[in-house]
Amino acid sequence: MKICFATNNRNKLEEIAKMLGKNFDLVSLASIGCTEDIPEEQDTIEGNSLQKAEYVKEHYQVNCFADDTGLEVEALDGAPGVYSARYAGPDANNERNMDLLLQRLEGHENRNARFKTVITLIIDATTVQFEGIVNGTIAKERSGLKGFGYDPIFVPEGMGVSFAAMSMEEKNTISHRSKAVQKLINYLQNAK
Repeated sequence: MKICFATNNRNKLEEIAKMLGKNFDLVSLASIGCTEDIPEEQDTIEGNSLQKAEYVKEHYQVNCFADDTGLEVEALDGAPGVYSARYAGPDANNERNMDLLLQRLEGHENRNARFKTVITLIIDATTVQFEGIVNGTIAKERSGLKGFGYDPIFVPEGMGVSFAAMSMEEKNTISHRSKAVQKLINYLQNAK
């Protein structure tokens, strides 16, 4: 089955392609000719995921799925949440986002956090959402060289190392994205 993953993030594309396996022909936005920035104007992770999937379906008429992910930190009332990618401002990058988060957590003993991914799948006229959550804590400093985003400072529950210190295979067994993708895969396999 040919399906478009509505992302320009190569890391996400590679991660999900590995999880989907050979049963699906996963194509990127670039391969369907989508070069514009897809709007993300909603105030929830679910809303952004849906907006992106609807945009691709409407403008390119392809079956697709889109995800949105946020890091929710208890001591910061769920921030950065839906603003995770641009937490440090419109020109933010991973390093600035992590710096700001660590700075705002200084003096907080509660470092509990969770990653949440919502995937919206649109096939023909059917729209379905899948959620994946992984609980953990925010480390006081970065560790590990793998992964992306907040991976160097997020330590999943029951693990002694950050996502960035794990191999992709290890991360894919427990991550928020892998949980949501597994629900997506189960749905797609049953829909065949």
